[in-house]
Amino acid sequence: MCGIVGAVAQRNITPILLEGLKRLEYRGYDSCGVALHVDGQLQRSRSTSRVADLEHQIDEAHLKGFTGIAHTRWATHGAPASHNAHPHFSPSADAARVALVHNGIIENHDELRAELTALGYVFQSQTDTEVIAHLVDHMYNGDLFDTVQQAVKRLTGAYAIAVFHREEPHRVVAARQGSPLIVGLGQGENFVASDAMALAGTTDQIIYLEEGDVVDLQLGRVWIVDSHGKQVQRDVKTVQAHTGAAELGPYRHYMQKEIFEQPRVIGDTLEGVTGIMPELFGDGAYNVFKQIDRLLILACGTSYYSGLTAKYWIESVAKIPVNVEIASEYRYRDSVPHPNTLVVTISQSGETADTLAALKHARSLGMEHTLTICNVATSAMVRECKLAYITRAGVEVGVASTKAFTTQLAGLFLLTLALAQVNGCLSDAEEAEHLKAMRHLPVAIAAVLALEPQIIAWAEDFARKENALFLGRGMHYPIALEGALKLKEISYIHAEAYPAGELKHGPLALVTEEMPVVTVAPNDALIEKLKSNMQEVRARGGQLYVFADVDSRITSGEGVHVIRLPEHYGLLSPILHVVSLQLLAYHAAVARGTDVDKPRNLAKSVTVE
Repeated sequence: MCGIVGAVAQRNITPILLEGLKRLEYRGYDSCGVALHVDGQLQRSRSTSRVADLEHQIDEAHLKGFTGIAHTRWATHGAPASHNAHPHFSPSADAARVALVHNGIIENHDELRAELTALGYVFQSQTDTEVIAHLVDHMYNGDLFDTVQQAVKRLTGAYAIAVFHREEPHRVVAARQGSPLIVGLGQGENFVASDAMALAGTTDQIIYLEEGDVVDLQLGRVWIVDSHGKQVQRDVKTVQAHTGAAELGPYRHYMQKEIFEQPRVIGDTLEGVTGIMPELFGDGAYNVFKQIDRLLILACGTSYYSGLTAKYWIESVAKIPVNVEIASEYRYRDSVPHPNTLVVTISQSGETADTLAALKHARSLGMEHTLTICNVATSAMVRECKLAYITRAGVEVGVASTKAFTTQLAGLFLLTLALAQVNGCLSDAEEAEHLKAMRHLPVAIAAVLALEPQIIAWAEDFARKENALFLGRGMHYPIALEGALKLKEISYIHAEAYPAGELKHGPLALVTEEMPVVTVAPNDALIEKLKSNMQEVRARGGQLYVFADVDSRITSGEGVHVIRLPEHYGLLSPILHVVSLQLLAYHAAVARGTDVDKPRNLAKSVTVE
């Protein structure tokens, strides 16, 4: 599910492969490996530690080669162990003819494993990937490119693969179906990777492979065929991967750096927005917005919570009904489609497998109006949708999303205003007021970041707890959900979020002195209701940790701890409040000594189901 890098060249490619893996570390992984064509034999090195450890192993073994593949793995089939790490060989390490790496999940691997075992293949791993390696070896006909085209027809599921063969030096063949893969073009050398960032500094000439493509990489040429075996030409794009964005600088962790980058990236995301117009979302957006009468938002994880927040904004300001669906659930249930629906996908990477599949499912039901809020302009999500708004969060290395989330919210608020304008729900004065508030966001966020010392003190308390409850009301309920997710993702403290009005319907049973209750308390129309909910917590001995607006008239006292945000920010308040929750999660994780940027069991880009 994580990273692929491959190369054919007339120079030693080991440093290129290792540097590519380092650039993909932000995705999260639990093992890594490199395989090379060396003097007519296949050699490899694998590690269940970090890429730096793999590099040390390779240096000690003096591994060098002109053809090779590399991989970072996030375990799906089989535990994180050396024998399950990629690359996989066939038939065995001592007499290997095929080396292969794979992102994705092969759904019919059990059937293929039984077939190949009957043919005499001995499996060394529990992975679905080894099945593909043995299948390619079994079907090999002297031409690896043709063999892979035939072999992938036997696969059911999602995959991006890169493979080379002992008998064909200076050749790597790759294929994709449901998992991203790109080709990098060089002078007398060519590359393949799951992300253009992996090739930053090596080449900026990038081809984005499409569904079903199989590519033949040789020293002097790149040959691509589609799923029907027909030769195709794919556009070559010049892609500048921003490697500087991945430098840690003075910060302790990338997550901390990315939290503090939010004033700048919000400003970048809004740069050039001088007025509200549908064309911010692409040519033809006005006509689309005039035709639709409802929205369907599809997303996963943190992006789903940004969609829930947008539902409050769009229904309140633009007066359009909104349904928000978890993408992995929507694609497998019977729903009632409507042709006048605007299908909105939200994704940081633009490659999230469940969201892409949900988008395609919605289109198959006749809903052709599509728009994405996405951070990667060259991603599959942007290519699949007719309209798009590209957030400018830059590279986000920390697995737990921060700046990608707040820039999504900024893009979704612009969408709210554009829809309201087309619907006749936005006056010139209201537009000017909203734009003024958005331009002030970087300054307002910087003021929240200045509260870090107070939040650190709270985090010391949280670090000793194993459970926490988050409460919010209205459009701040999704922010409570996001705060709970951040805390459990990186500190491993169990956390749940509820609408504060639901306390009496079950969650109060959990409240004791050992249960910290984080409350998002903006000074809005629901503040008095929220205060009553807080009293319910105090009556049960619960400890309240309240992020309140400066004018909310909530005071500290026994069992009530209050941090005041500098100002009340109206409809944009969720963007400010979530920054305080990000800081709380981050510092609680630091106090507990967890691996903040690479939390256990998680990956950055979820490109499998």
